[in-house]
Amino acid sequence: MVGMEIRDATDDDHGAIREVARETWQATYDELDAETIEETVAEWYADDELEAAIDGWYGDGGFSVELDALETEFLLAEADGEVVGFTHGIVHGEEGDVLRMYVHPDYQGEGIGSALHDRLIERLEPAVERIRALDLASNDAAREFYGKHGFEETDEGTVRIDDEEYVEAVYTLEL
Repeated sequence: MVGMEIRDATDDDHGAIREVARETWQATYDELDAETIEETVAEWYADDELEAAIDGWYGDGGFSVELDALETEFLLAEADGEVVGFTHGIVHGEEGDVLRMYVHPDYQGEGIGSALHDRLIERLEPAVERIRALDLASNDAAREFYGKHGFEETDEGTVRIDDEEYVEAVYTLEL
């Protein structure tokens, strides 16, 4: 894609990140209604959540830890100056996790997700032996994407969205 750049996210990118997340969720997760998507995006991508993720904090259930600069990556893809995708990964111990990987539906299939993925793996790989990625098990596009990039579906878990539990597929890449 002409005019594509991958760069580190900044706190000035919150609105664009939320918009890409919202549009991607709406196009991807048929099992979620519009209100659930709006509420979840508002919660998961609130300014304080994004600021913490971009600045190297990771929290779960009210507990948060500061990560070293080499242990968290939040990357954006821009096409002609517009944010069209993002990914967020962390390192914990000898494992890395891809927490977020989204490309705006209008730009899917153009190699943006692969470019984001490659840059994220490049940055995480020196510190880990394996990388996991999680997505709703119903997301066939994620299954195909991660399979194409050498991941194997190795487990499943659950995620709570709007007081309901959904099955997540866990994909693992051994390095």
